[in-house]
Amino acid sequence: MIQQIYQQLIQTSIMENIAVLMGIVSVVLAKQNHVGLYPSGIISTGLFIYIMASAGLYAESALNGYYLFMSGYGWWLWHRNKGSHNARAISKNSKNDWLITIAIVIVGWLILYYLLKRFTTSDVAAWDALVSATAWAGMWLLAKHKIENWLLLNISNIIAIPLLVYKGIPLTSLLTIVLFIIAIFGYFRWKKLYEISRTL
Repeated sequence: MIQQIYQQLIQTSIMENIAVLMGIVSVVLAKQNHVGLYPSGIISTGLFIYIMASAGLYAESALNGYYLFMSGYGWWLWHRNKGSHNARAISKNSKNDWLITIAIVIVGWLILYYLLKRFTTSDVAAWDALVSATAWAGMWLLAKHKIENWLLLNISNIIAIPLLVYKGIPLTSLLTIVLFIIAIFGYFRWKKLYEISRTL
């Protein structure tokens, strides 16, 4: 198993290397609450649309299309709402936000699962759909500067890690482990920024 992963790693394409690097840059910048997370994310997700489709992870390919859109939307919101780069922009989910978040996950999973089973040859439809549905919710929360975005994105990450290994994309699986760790720190950093901003 380890030998197989090693062989896959040394055969990783330049495209996947660039996508992984930009993905790491994007999440590190997100942790720092820096606008650069969006352009680096656009590069990474643009490349991952093709990479995931080539691996037969169609929902994750569509997810990266959603990431691409949400990166553009988040970048626009960032510049439209002057000062959204500071701690005061960070907030917690309200009850209504949680209802929308849960609805995105459930409805997103049902739609993606149906589409994958009906129109693709995916052999991991349920898991692929769940990774994407939880990440959809996380990206929506990230665009709205909600602390809980890190929780939803990490639910997606923890499911995606073994799925990516199974589908023969080990470097992206390693990226996802890195993203999982960074997201933990991101959650606590945003929580601290939120608490500090409320004392000002």
